[in-house]
Amino acid sequence: MLKSNIYLEELRKKSVEELAKELTDAKKELFNLRFQNATNQLENTGEIRSVKKNIARIQTVMVEKKEA
Repeated sequence: MLKSNIYLEELRKKSVEELAKELTDAKKELFNLRFQNATNQLENTGEIRSVKKNIARIQTVMVEKKEA
C-alpha cells in the first residue's frame, strides 16, 4: 500500500476535532516552509508540495465525515 493510502486510513480513524487540529498544524507547517523558502533556507522544496497535499487530504476526510 502507498504511504498516502496509509495516511488516509489513519485520518479516517480520527474524529473531526482531531482532524481540525491536524489541519491547523499542517497549515502552520506550510507557512513555516514557505517562509524558509522565501529566505532561501529551505533545502527540499518538495516538502511544500507534500504538505499541501496532506492539507487537501485532511480537508477531504473532514468533508466526508461531515456528510456522513
